[in-house]
Amino acid sequence: MLPKLAENKQEIAAKTLESAGHALMLLPVSKTLPEMPGSVELKAAMKRRDLKIDTLAKSPVAVQLPGGTLVVVAMLKADASPFETHEQVRKALALLMAEHPKALTLAVSGDAAFKARAAEAGVYAALVNAVPLPSRKSKNDPALKSVQLFGYASADGFARVRALAEGNLLTRSLTVQGPDELTPGVYRKRIKALAKQYGWTVEEYPFAKLKKMGAGAFCAVAQGSPAKDAAIVRIRWEGGRGKGKGSKKVAFVGKGICFDTGGHNLKPAKYMQGMHEDMNGSAVVLGILAAASKLKLPVALEGWVALAENHISPEAYRQNEVVKALNGTTIEVVHTDAEGRMVLADTLTLAAKAKPDLIADFATLTGTMHYALGSRMSGVFASSSALAHQASRAATASGERIVVFPYPEDYDSSLDSTVADVKQCSMEGEADHILATRFLSRFVGDTPWLHMDLSGHSCKGGLGAVMSDANGFGVAWAIVLLEGMNT
Repeated sequence: MLPKLAENKQEIAAKTLESAGHALMLLPVSKTLPEMPGSVELKAAMKRRDLKIDTLAKSPVAVQLPGGTLVVVAMLKADASPFETHEQVRKALALLMAEHPKALTLAVSGDAAFKARAAEAGVYAALVNAVPLPSRKSKNDPALKSVQLFGYASADGFARVRALAEGNLLTRSLTVQGPDELTPGVYRKRIKALAKQYGWTVEEYPFAKLKKMGAGAFCAVAQGSPAKDAAIVRIRWEGGRGKGKGSKKVAFVGKGICFDTGGHNLKPAKYMQGMHEDMNGSAVVLGILAAASKLKLPVALEGWVALAENHISPEAYRQNEVVKALNGTTIEVVHTDAEGRMVLADTLTLAAKAKPDLIADFATLTGTMHYALGSRMSGVFASSSALAHQASRAATASGERIVVFPYPEDYDSSLDSTVADVKQCSMEGEADHILATRFLSRFVGDTPWLHMDLSGHSCKGGLGAVMSDANGFGVAWAIVLLEGMNT
């Protein structure tokens, strides 16, 4: 449950600040500190530490008022990107959230345009970090219960910001759950509960049905699990369909490997640690659907999530096997730890059969993307230059940074097989993020397609506005992408 939000367009008063407990003040960059509640104490603290005013545009400063209120002051640059603004606000807010407050006061000062931008960033950061992620500690941190904003009042109660925060929180809450908590079977029940909450319809393709349908790529991975609870789940939301002229039909596809041992090509402990988060792509899809449903965007949305585990067992698939995917493509298995592209192959085929105007898939797919970009950005591949530009614009506007990569056809030679239509991957591992995309492109047909390799899904210490390592990358990006589709 997100905290309550109260808005007041009046500037914050000294008496209110003194009784606030925890307060964040966001100011435009200036050579002088404006007269405001707490400015005397702030000036004294900065003089004691030999800090200049422009320090506030780089690092926030905390000061305690005589009554005990902890105030953090930060300056935001007028020309800063959304990502830079979110980073600065997150760092400022972290000084307050470290004390686990139940209430937060937020104040913005400056001209009208600055106040709108600062208020949106401040409210989003407060809401998205308000609720602790699921934990089985004996004592958990309390949630932030209320946020009071001074200096700005929105026209709609920050409905868009609240929807984005809710979608992001759902994604992160699912992602961090342990492999004993979120098995494919439990995940399927959770999706049905979410469907009731958001008005979605759900259709399941369980393992046995997929086997009969000929989804050999998905089933090759899923067959290693003793609990035959794997499934491809289709989620539909059409609540906004028809509200805009020429409204589109979009399919989001997510990799949902609830735990990845690597299969027979077993991961060492260092690389198996954290593999309960290998389902993050599916959680991103659900977060997008949640946010879009709240916003009632004028699109018809489908989510396709491939839920399975990659186990090692006598039944697990092996190197050198040849399996046939749902679209008839035969695949030579080269490495059992390249399971993500296998489950996505059949899921993309199903999504493409529904003839959407766009497919976008999300997956924690390759180590090479992480080597290329680290954990502060994610890589995207686009089936056309127009889509690539749309993806880039959405990244800039959302504050979720991407790099668009090419995937030229000549890379296909690395996937040539003597016994099947295509190799699953290359043993050399070179440019595997590109090879994985070339492989997946065989399963989308002519449908316009975006593929996001989620190298930025987890960043130590947080990323953008989000303080937790798991950051929900992709939700805000996709919402901006959707908002631009019918304009």
